[in-house]
Amino acid sequence: MDVAAVLDRLCHRYPVGLVDAVSVFEPGRRISAVKNVTINEEFFQGHFPEVPLMPGVLLIESLTQAATLLLLYDGEQVRNARTVLRRVTGTKFRRQVTPGDQVTLDIELRRRRGPIARLSAVASVAGQVAAEAELHVAVVEGAATIHPTAIVHPLAVLGGGTVIGPNATIGPHVRLGRNNRVGASCVIDGHAEFGDDNVLFPFGSFGMAPQDMKYRGEPTRLVVGSGNTFREFVTIHRGTIGGRGATRIGNRNFVMAYCHVAHDCLVGNDTILSHGTTLGGHVDVDDFAILGGYAGVHQFCRVGKYAFIGGFSACTKDVLPYSKTVGNRARIYGLNTIGLVRRGFQPDTVRQLKAAYRYLLVSKLNATQALDRIAQDGALDSPEVRYLVSFIREAKRGVVLRRPARRSGESASDE
Repeated sequence: MDVAAVLDRLCHRYPVGLVDAVSVFEPGRRISAVKNVTINEEFFQGHFPEVPLMPGVLLIESLTQAATLLLLYDGEQVRNARTVLRRVTGTKFRRQVTPGDQVTLDIELRRRRGPIARLSAVASVAGQVAAEAELHVAVVEGAATIHPTAIVHPLAVLGGGTVIGPNATIGPHVRLGRNNRVGASCVIDGHAEFGDDNVLFPFGSFGMAPQDMKYRGEPTRLVVGSGNTFREFVTIHRGTIGGRGATRIGNRNFVMAYCHVAHDCLVGNDTILSHGTTLGGHVDVDDFAILGGYAGVHQFCRVGKYAFIGGFSACTKDVLPYSKTVGNRARIYGLNTIGLVRRGFQPDTVRQLKAAYRYLLVSKLNATQALDRIAQDGALDSPEVRYLVSFIREAKRGVVLRRPARRSGESASDE
């Protein structure tokens, strides 16, 4: 039994563990534990320094901690629950406890009604009863677990099963759903909302003020969906009044270490942002896009669905959906055929997208003429082609349509 890990699930407990060992344990029935009282206990410093006595309230605390071990450990694993001491009755103190005493803590479960457990508790020294009481302890199933070194504001809302790691800091306006895991030294502040089942690895920073010279402390937001993974040192800032008012992250995204998502960005679902990727302010990344390591996307640009951006690319215009785009400055290398096949696109859909890209990249037509020809081609009538056309027509910064320069002898064939 990991005594320290179980005691972390006791709400409002004394900061120092008062159970040193467990000698008898019958799951769901009784427990006998030991507390060794030494002169260097911190509570002796100010409590009767000339005649040191263990305070009676800490005897009750020791019994409560032993009761927590009984209620939350089933002999194999720790339950996903927390305990709260609700009531103490029939308390009697019969013997003083002094340094050098070994206190035996005997707990027996008497009755359970719903979440409330009634337990008889006896603390004794060398067979003599020092204190006895009846404890009423509530077992809160699926409650959040907060490491003792974490700083969580009382107004923050934590969903059931959420785990807050060591030295993490959670601000007053933060709302976390169920079963989130916040790693060591993470900071979540501002008006930040997270859904369920997100994993935040250590040293991430979420919901901090945007890096915008016009920002004056307005109550903007960060909104994150469910099932996302944010690796180490990820930074995501909340929005601005001059933008959307919120930065939004969808569901099931995988954001690798050292990525930065700036203010007012909109990231869809099932995207991958590889190591060191940077999104400027107001960037839109649509579903299933993959951004390679250290790729940078200029502010106000868009990245279309299923787009693939190569590592170290600098994108200063919109990146076409379904495309392969690489380089500094970014150049388009055609349709991301392999990625589409892996995602389960039908062969006919891939064929239509290839034909549309030929109009855009291989023909001698300009972008407007190519879009008109695609719209007139009855063989290219599919939701994916229509999305591609509308994406280009709605671009405000232009789109990446420039191809890489061909080297001497390089094949001119296009996908």
